Amino acid sequence: MENDCTVAGCNQPGDGGGDTVDDIRTHLAHERELEVEGWGDIVSWRTLVSGDRTPTAGLTAGTAEIQPGATVDGALHHHAPHELYYFLSGRGHVHLDGVEQPVEAGSVVFVPGGTPHFVRNSGDEVLRLLYVFPVDSFGDVEYVFPDR
Repeated sequence: MENDCTVAGCNQPGDGGGDTVDDIRTHLAHERELEVEGWGDIVSWRTLVSGDRTPTAGLTAGTAEIQPGATVDGALHHHAPHELYYFLSGRGHVHLDGVEQPVEAGSVVFVPGGTPHFVRNSGDEVLRLLYVFPVDSFGDVEYVFPDR
Protein backbone atom coordinates (compact mmCIF):
# COMPACT_ATOMS: atom_id res chain seq x y z
CA MET A 1 0.00 0.00 0.00
CA GLU A 2 1.28 3.48 -0.83
CA ASN A 3 1.62 6.28 1.71
CA ASP A 4 -1.04 8.95 1.55
CA CYS A 5 0.79 12.24 2.17
CA THR A 6 -0.57 15.72 2.69
CA VAL A 7 0.72 18.89 4.27
CA ALA A 8 -0.44 17.43 7.60
CA GLY A 9 1.90 14.45 7.28
CA CYS A 10 2.21 10.88 6.03
CA ASN A 11 0.60 7.88 7.62
CA GLN A 12 0.24 4.16 7.10
CA PRO A 13 -2.70 2.26 8.60
CA GLY A 14 -1.72 0.66 11.88
CA ASP A 15 1.39 2.79 12.50
CA GLY A 16 0.03 4.31 15.71
CA GLY A 17 -0.92 7.65 14.20
CA GLY A 18 -4.45 6.67 13.16
CA ASP A 19 -5.96 4.59 10.39
CA THR A 20 -5.73 7.20 7.65
CA VAL A 21 -3.97 10.46 6.93
CA ASP A 22 -7.32 12.12 7.71
CA ASP A 23 -6.84 11.13 11.38
CA ILE A 24 -3.78 13.40 11.58
CA ARG A 25 -4.63 17.03 12.12
CA THR A 26 -3.52 20.15 13.90
CA HIS A 27 -3.54 19.83 17.65
CA LEU A 28 -3.45 22.30 20.54
CA ALA A 29 -3.05 21.29 24.18
CA HIS A 30 -2.44 23.11 27.44
CA GLU A 31 0.20 21.51 29.63
CA ARG A 32 -1.61 22.38 32.86
CA GLU A 33 -4.62 20.28 31.76
CA LEU A 34 -2.69 17.09 31.01
CA GLU A 35 -2.23 14.08 33.28
CA VAL A 36 0.92 14.03 35.42
CA GLU A 37 2.78 10.72 35.15
CA GLY A 38 6.11 9.68 36.61
CA TRP A 39 8.68 7.29 37.99
CA GLY A 40 8.42 7.60 41.75
CA ASP A 41 10.53 10.43 43.17
CA ILE A 42 12.88 10.56 40.16
CA VAL A 43 10.87 12.43 37.53
CA SER A 44 7.33 13.48 36.63
CA TRP A 45 6.13 14.31 33.13
CA ARG A 46 3.20 15.38 31.01
CA THR A 47 2.85 13.98 27.50
CA LEU A 48 2.01 16.84 25.13
CA VAL A 49 1.93 15.01 21.79
CA SER A 50 1.72 11.24 21.24
CA GLY A 51 -0.16 9.41 18.48
CA ASP A 52 -1.92 7.13 20.96
CA ARG A 53 -3.43 10.18 22.73
CA THR A 54 -3.48 12.95 20.14
CA PRO A 55 -4.27 13.14 16.39
CA THR A 56 -0.56 13.37 15.55
CA ALA A 57 2.21 11.27 14.02
CA GLY A 58 5.97 11.24 13.69
CA LEU A 59 6.81 13.03 16.94
CA THR A 60 6.22 12.44 20.62
CA ALA A 61 6.90 15.29 23.03
CA GLY A 62 6.32 16.26 26.62
CA THR A 63 7.63 18.18 29.57
CA ALA A 64 9.43 16.68 32.54
CA GLU A 65 10.23 17.96 36.01
CA ILE A 66 12.97 16.77 38.33
CA GLN A 67 12.74 18.02 41.91
CA PRO A 68 15.80 19.33 43.79
CA GLY A 69 17.55 16.48 45.60
CA ALA A 70 15.63 13.78 43.71
CA THR A 71 17.45 10.46 43.67
CA VAL A 72 19.02 9.28 40.44
CA ASP A 73 19.57 5.73 41.65
CA GLY A 74 18.37 3.47 38.88
CA ALA A 75 17.68 6.37 36.47
CA LEU A 76 20.36 5.35 33.93
CA HIS A 77 18.53 4.09 30.85
CA HIS A 78 18.64 3.84 27.08
CA HIS A 79 16.20 3.31 24.24
CA ALA A 80 16.39 2.81 20.49
CA PRO A 81 14.96 6.16 19.32
CA HIS A 82 16.98 9.35 19.44
CA GLU A 83 15.85 11.90 22.03
CA LEU A 84 16.11 15.67 22.28
CA TYR A 85 16.07 17.66 25.54
CA TYR A 86 15.51 21.41 25.73
CA PHE A 87 15.90 22.77 29.27
CA LEU A 88 13.23 25.27 30.30
CA SER A 89 14.31 26.17 33.86
CA GLY A 90 16.64 25.14 36.64
CA ARG A 91 20.14 23.73 36.64
CA GLY A 92 21.36 20.17 36.47
CA HIS A 93 23.66 17.68 34.80
CA VAL A 94 23.06 15.30 31.94
CA HIS A 95 24.89 11.98 32.03
CA LEU A 96 25.65 10.80 28.49
CA ASP A 97 27.47 7.52 27.98
CA GLY A 98 29.51 7.91 31.19
CA VAL A 99 30.23 11.65 30.94
CA GLU A 100 28.37 14.35 32.88
CA GLN A 101 27.84 17.83 31.48
CA PRO A 102 26.12 20.82 33.14
CA VAL A 103 22.78 22.03 31.75
CA GLU A 104 20.57 25.03 32.48
CA ALA A 105 17.65 26.90 30.95
CA GLY A 106 18.37 27.26 27.23
CA SER A 107 20.59 24.16 26.98
CA VAL A 108 19.72 21.63 24.28
CA VAL A 109 20.94 18.03 24.26
CA PHE A 110 20.67 15.45 21.47
CA VAL A 111 20.85 11.86 22.73
CA PRO A 112 21.56 9.32 19.96
CA GLY A 113 19.48 6.14 20.16
CA GLY A 114 21.07 3.46 22.33
CA THR A 115 23.12 5.95 24.41
CA PRO A 116 22.95 5.34 28.18
CA HIS A 117 21.79 8.57 29.82
CA PHE A 118 19.96 10.32 32.64
CA VAL A 119 19.43 13.83 33.94
CA ARG A 120 19.88 14.94 37.54
CA ASN A 121 18.91 18.15 39.26
CA SER A 122 21.97 19.70 40.88
CA GLY A 123 20.27 23.02 41.64
CA ASP A 124 17.88 24.25 44.31
CA GLU A 125 14.81 24.69 42.08
CA VAL A 126 12.78 22.36 39.87
CA LEU A 127 14.65 21.34 36.69
CA ARG A 128 12.15 21.50 33.80
CA LEU A 129 12.74 20.23 30.28
CA LEU A 130 10.99 19.52 27.02
CA TYR A 131 11.68 16.09 25.54
CA VAL A 132 11.07 14.98 21.96
CA PHE A 133 11.24 11.54 20.32
CA PRO A 134 10.95 10.93 16.54
CA VAL A 135 8.25 8.27 17.03
CA ASP A 136 4.49 8.23 16.60
CA SER A 137 3.72 7.32 20.20
CA PHE A 138 5.36 7.33 23.64
CA GLY A 139 4.48 3.63 23.74
CA ASP A 140 6.96 3.10 20.88
CA VAL A 141 9.84 3.94 23.24
CA GLU A 142 11.06 0.86 25.09
CA TYR A 143 13.14 1.93 28.12
CA VAL A 144 15.99 -0.33 29.23
CA PHE A 145 17.41 0.17 32.75
CA PRO A 146 20.74 -1.70 32.95
CA ASP A 147 21.18 -0.99 36.70
CA ARG A 148 17.82 -2.43 37.77
